[in-house]
Amino acid sequence: MIHIHLDPVGGIAGDMFIAAMLHVFPNLQAPMLMAIRAAGLPPEVGIEVKAFQDFALTGLRFIVDEPDQSDMAISATSNHDHRAFANIREQLLASAVEEKVRERALAIFTLLAEVEGQIHGVATSEVSFHELGGWDSIADIVGAAFLIEACGAVSWSIGSLPKGSGTVKTAHGPLPVPSPATARLLEGFALHDDGRSGERVTPTGAAIVRHLRCGDRLPAGGLRLTATGYGFGSRRFMGMSNTLRATVFDNNEKSDFIREDIAKIEFELDDQTAEDIALALSRLRDLHGVLDVLQMPVYAKKGRLATHVQLLCTPQALDAALTACFRQTGTLGIRYQLCQRAVLPREDVTVIMAERELNVKVAQRPSGEATAKLEADSVDQSAADSRAAREALRQRAEQIALEKKK
Repeated sequence: MIHIHLDPVGGIAGDMFIAAMLHVFPNLQAPMLMAIRAAGLPPEVGIEVKAFQDFALTGLRFIVDEPDQSDMAISATSNHDHRAFANIREQLLASAVEEKVRERALAIFTLLAEVEGQIHGVATSEVSFHELGGWDSIADIVGAAFLIEACGAVSWSIGSLPKGSGTVKTAHGPLPVPSPATARLLEGFALHDDGRSGERVTPTGAAIVRHLRCGDRLPAGGLRLTATGYGFGSRRFMGMSNTLRATVFDNNEKSDFIREDIAKIEFELDDQTAEDIALALSRLRDLHGVLDVLQMPVYAKKGRLATHVQLLCTPQALDAALTACFRQTGTLGIRYQLCQRAVLPREDVTVIMAERELNVKVAQRPSGEATAKLEADSVDQSAADSRAAREALRQRAEQIALEKKK
């Protein structure tokens, strides 16, 4: 099983991710370029992969060369400076891009649209992209989606990300670095200040990292280093390579499951109402990096009936989760530990039924059998208004998801 670790020495952007991955997997260059063209990229927009060398390292750069936007519109109704997420989604759905790649690209674009909507107070479907609406962003995201799908990695991790400083020019005026969208996408990830200014993580780079659900450390067990690649950005730094390194590992241990590190948080509540506990745990579940939140009745000191809370999260989200537990509940002390869990390889599959997108989780069992489970949120958002209708919806959506994975 393949694990890929990303070292954001200079930071991460969509073009840097593509270049680093192609340096590792050069055989994927031609099909990736074909996938980008299949997404609707017009012939006037140039795309190329170039060898690159700075003062210390050699690698690749991925370059999208757009003509003067005054001479070429992206579509009949939108231009580079302003493009609706709904239009991008329609274009990708109607494109000839392979289905799994298209789903990943849409998932990354949706992450960007969701945070933009939260920041500007509009629905996701009504979001319009400015800097992210150009062909360069579409090429970056479709190219990244293709490489993620084609490389065969089952898990990803990333080192601490450089925070950067200063401001970045946007259609909304100058905004602080990291930009609001980037900052929202990076919640729960480790950041550091290396003393260098400018935008170091772009919104597209942050959305890719979030989509990959990167951990902050290598998985446990025997690992064999198989390849290393370097992808460079357009900026130059004095005395430091502006590069993203992709390091590929092969798990020597043959296993039907994946081992990963998690953090477990536990505490008890005996002085908070059931209504307020429910609200508090709902907010904890929404925190980025939180994997699960459980509650159960227990008898605490002095024979009091209390609520035991257990929260699982990624290691990099531990500090934020601890802070949130203290803020949302009345507990005065929390127990926590780093531990490991074993999970089956799984993949989120999008199924469209009655013009609604339903999310189905497909897992690979040790026997080789694939099983599917429709996410509860998708059931809640569906038009099914009875138990029988919901059950029929589950069965049909899960059947379609399994057929798509064959």
